[in-house]
Amino acid sequence: MAERAAARLHLSGLCFFLQLLTIVLFATFVRYSPESSNLCSTEPRCSQRDPSPTLGYPRFRDAHLRALLGFGFLLAFLSRYGVGSVAGSLLIVAFTIQWAILAQGLFYFSQNSKIYVSTQSMVSADFCTAAILISTGAVLGRVNPIQMLLMALLEVPLFACNEYILRSILGVSDSGGSLTIHTFGAYFGLTVSRALHQPHEDKRKEQQDVGHGPDVFAVVGTICLWIFWPSFASATTAHDSAEPWAVLNLYFSLAASTLATFILSPILYEEGTLQVPILRSRLKTEDTCGVHNVHGLPGILGTFLGTLLAALATADVFGDRLQLVFPLVADGSRTTAEQAQWQLCGLVVTLLLAALGGGLTGALLRTKVLRSPPERNELESKALREVDEDGCDHGTSSEERRTIA
Repeated sequence: MAERAAARLHLSGLCFFLQLLTIVLFATFVRYSPESSNLCSTEPRCSQRDPSPTLGYPRFRDAHLRALLGFGFLLAFLSRYGVGSVAGSLLIVAFTIQWAILAQGLFYFSQNSKIYVSTQSMVSADFCTAAILISTGAVLGRVNPIQMLLMALLEVPLFACNEYILRSILGVSDSGGSLTIHTFGAYFGLTVSRALHQPHEDKRKEQQDVGHGPDVFAVVGTICLWIFWPSFASATTAHDSAEPWAVLNLYFSLAASTLATFILSPILYEEGTLQVPILRSRLKTEDTCGVHNVHGLPGILGTFLGTLLAALATADVFGDRLQLVFPLVADGSRTTAEQAQWQLCGLVVTLLLAALGGGLTGALLRTKVLRSPPERNELESKALREVDEDGCDHGTSSEERRTIA
């Protein structure tokens, strides 16, 4: 009990410091976006594209619900870390949204060095939060809450930097977030996981056992993601006229993908299931939530499809929407072949930044002062839980309670 109290105090102190720092930075740099201002950047997330204070609220609401409900429930499938994982995801969301506003805003300073926020800014912050939660899924159950916060602290600026390079410098179109959210988040987290690998972890797989009860929460999380995915991904569109087009395409894709799951599952079930054991056996990389299969590979596939679409982007195919999807092609600054090449360059840049940032972050989290022995990871995760008056936690067995006591 004394160790758990110490873990709570350390976590409380770090949260207090980060929140105080955020308050000071907000008071210094952040201002509400004026309805009409010539000081705003020409980047799509600029407030000039969202002049009404309530215009983008449905986007923000759906993106926020997806982050909290979808990812929150998905992280509850581990029997020993279920409750703590949900609380941890809420902690990450609460901090990352504030930190992302500052980090993303630094790249789009106005002429008077202020960050103007709007509902579209909050949507962009939620996208950053989704990437951080994806990265967290790769190391779930193997890091303590303090390490999770520090990981978010370091990853958010790198996410904002990668987003700025791809969209503002390279002119890459990434409306669905295949590169900036899924690919970056997955491989940043996997690189951190590789850096945190310890040989004795292979003997402690019991800490990642899945319980039948938490499986229900994972199903609920999947349904929430299904419901809010179209509005989440379409919120990246810069113009309202493009949003219905994106929503329709996403709904069709979801429906087709769901049917494909029912078609392939009976064929690939059990003995025929395709798996990647190579991450653990050869690369010594743990992937608790399977972010490589769920986010990494689909993100790369989405990039290749985006490259193909860029190569086929013509006015006959896209019509007036060519200006919205590939503006540099529409105004003649690039050919379709050049745009396709830049799309692939965006993938290379994303993977390099994710690997470099993840490696450095993992090396920091592995330092002795931050690392916890495997047997203490679960104990420290309980700093995010409530326990009964007798000090018992229903997420642990009687043997574990005696050990903790």
